[in-house]
Amino acid sequence: MQHVAAEPRDEDLSLAEHAYRAIRDRLVMLEIRPGAPINEEQLAQSLGVGRTPVREALKRLQYERLITTYPRRGTFATDVNITDLAHISEVRQELEPLAAAQAARRATATDRATLKALLRELASAHSGRHDATELMHLDLQVHRAIYAATHNPYLEDTLVRHDNLATRIWCLFVDRLSDMAGHVEEHGPLIEAIVTGEPDKAAQLARSHVEGFERAIRDAI
Repeated sequence: MQHVAAEPRDEDLSLAEHAYRAIRDRLVMLEIRPGAPINEEQLAQSLGVGRTPVREALKRLQYERLITTYPRRGTFATDVNITDLAHISEVRQELEPLAAAQAARRATATDRATLKALLRELASAHSGRHDATELMHLDLQVHRAIYAATHNPYLEDTLVRHDNLATRIWCLFVDRLSDMAGHVEEHGPLIEAIVTGEPDKAAQLARSHVEGFERAIRDAI
């Protein structure tokens, strides 16, 4: 009996991870709108999982500031507050260059293959075949691949969280941003610097990318 009981717990862990990633990206891409109530039962049904994995996922998402729980009121998607932009940018301006430099130093052959595949995807973004949502997903993929290539789980975790929060702000103003494809394509030279192992150049490109992002959002407001 003990062996049978252990199986669902292992399964719950993977289901919780699946639920976490799915709900996280819905929140990041504003598919769940800022301020919207979070309904555990509806989420569980839409993801095809039980409520326990959803509950586990929501605990993590609260820690990551993507959802907020109010006593006696319930749980809601965190509001996107433009005043947070300066705070988020402050962290990213220090850590994005560090991540890019470390990725350039530490990227494995597998990391480089992943980044080269994303480079090809970026080239097709230039053709204008991608809509805003696809470009946003591509931007997230590029950032997450760079963070993973640092092989520093603490740095990766911190930057994923802050990039998620920055992306929510971006999604909110996407209709007012003129050159979104250009912003995403900026990653091309950055990826090349990482793949060819140029940490100083990668750091410089990452810093200017973060500064450009903040400037573009402020111009759009």
